[in-house]
Amino acid sequence: MTKLEGIREDDQARMPKVEGMMKSKNACNDFDKAFWRCGTELVIREESDDRDSRVYDLEERTARFGEMVIEFAKAIPQNPVTNRIITQLIGAGTSVGANYVEADDAVSKRDFLKSIGTCRKEARETKHFLRMAVQAVPNLKPEARKIWMEARELHLIFSKIWRNGRAITKKNVET
Repeated sequence: MTKLEGIREDDQARMPKVEGMMKSKNACNDFDKAFWRCGTELVIREESDDRDSRVYDLEERTARFGEMVIEFAKAIPQNPVTNRIITQLIGAGTSVGANYVEADDAVSKRDFLKSIGTCRKEARETKHFLRMAVQAVPNLKPEARKIWMEARELHLIFSKIWRNGRAITKKNVET
């Protein structure tokens, strides 16, 4: 009897396929779409009715994001499962703004790109821990979804800044 023969049929269906293990080039994978959208259409910020509340200053936007994460974390009931998630979520969510401030004060292009890369990673990590928080406390999903969407936007913004900065740096090296 081989290892695979001893696995139940439903266990085999849940096993990941090798091609599914590769990170997609798409910023938002199918699971993210299915999990967070809940069958609703996404609202683009520019279509928002409340145009005056939009923040284009990234320092202010990342600070507000950190505040949203802290308020959300306060709503998570504390127990052995959620305590670690709360700590990680607050750490990742608030460090996005801290790293942006550091990038804004960078003394070199390399230092700037390093800090922006960290912002990018922390925004992505925040998305992960929001997902884990919803798994632990499902009734928090509507509020977590709002924060997740902002984390996603910040991740995309910082990814674009990081990619453009690297491309410019590479062009300068080549010439």
